[in-house]
Amino acid sequence: MAIGGIPVWALSGAALLIVGPWASGKTTTAARHVRSVARLDRPAEAAAFRADPDVALAGLPEPVLIDEWQVVPEVLGAVKRAVDTDPRRGRFVVTGSVRADLRHEGWPATGRLVRVDMTGLTQREFARRDLDRGPWLDRVVEHGVSALEVAPDPPDLRGYVDLAVAGGFPEPTLQVPTRGRARWLTSYLDSVLSRDVVELGETRDRGRLRRFFEAYALNTAGEVTDKSLFEAAGIDRKTADAYERLLHDLLLVDALPAWSDNRLKRLVRSSKRYVCDPGLVAAILQTNGDGVLRDGNLLGRMIDTFVLAQLRAELALSDRPPRLYHLRREGGDREIDLVAEFGGRYVVAVEIKAHSAPTPHAARHLVWLREQLGDRFLAGVVLHTGPRIYRLDDRVVAAPIASIWS
Repeated sequence: MAIGGIPVWALSGAALLIVGPWASGKTTTAARHVRSVARLDRPAEAAAFRADPDVALAGLPEPVLIDEWQVVPEVLGAVKRAVDTDPRRGRFVVTGSVRADLRHEGWPATGRLVRVDMTGLTQREFARRDLDRGPWLDRVVEHGVSALEVAPDPPDLRGYVDLAVAGGFPEPTLQVPTRGRARWLTSYLDSVLSRDVVELGETRDRGRLRRFFEAYALNTAGEVTDKSLFEAAGIDRKTADAYERLLHDLLLVDALPAWSDNRLKRLVRSSKRYVCDPGLVAAILQTNGDGVLRDGNLLGRMIDTFVLAQLRAELALSDRPPRLYHLRREGGDREIDLVAEFGGRYVVAVEIKAHSAPTPHAARHLVWLREQLGDRFLAGVVLHTGPRIYRLDDRVVAAPIASIWS
């Protein structure tokens, strides 16, 4: 399934592009597969590639890692030309900490680089548990709800909150003492919201950008309106749109689009907004596990953000990754946290509850969706903070959040 942290399927081309936030482990992972490294965040190396990227690239032993391509975007053209000339497998690995222009039609590496998105580490990776098993959603699709297992010693609610607050960045979790992790994450945000913004050629008011990200964090896992965000940050709509694009390009925020189906009416079209790593939510809001547990609204948002981060991280390992959505009907009478659609047809639906023993009432929207979709509905799961797996209805079960990494 994966070799040295990279999916096997991604190693088949001449060039591989790994995209992920700064400090997510891209360079460490990619360095296992190369003979030489070009660090474009080092001024001297960047200057050489700006002067003549083709010559600089040709002078390095292959396979070559080109780290932080966005510092010298011209390097992508050099990779394209090299691959066009010699498409041998495994020549280049390119890493970057921005999402900008990667799907644009005029992007110079279109069709030449195999792309892999890298997030922070998942709990399965931290625990080094069953790393060769398929992604959780794939297992549910292949084997139904019977594929779910109880993890040994699953966390309780406090344990899940602590995991969410810690986040998925490798360095603070694996190398920094517990008391220093919050400071590391705060420093990380300060750096990304200043250094990386400048690196992208943007000039922004750092204070206003920080306030906008704080408003975003307060509303993570929600369908917050544009107006609510820009008014909370004290900025206008145009500035808010620019800030959101910037945070998206920096891989700090993302959206979960609304699911639609011709057979179902009155479904809303607005996306849910998410901060990509729940640890950054705690950092920007200057809170900890105790603070999250005292705030019921924030508690639900943190658990939701944490679960989505775990599931999204596994998509790169799937042979046929699903598309992820949320579902809500106008008026809010039907709402489902996560709808995973496979092949544009089959569906696994997930509810996320900060509760240790959800009842059949918690699965009522999953049961409704099953009745609407019939055989297209493969399974419904209510993920919760308790220790047990149990049946709630036909093809619908309650399962611990930790079943994702069991």
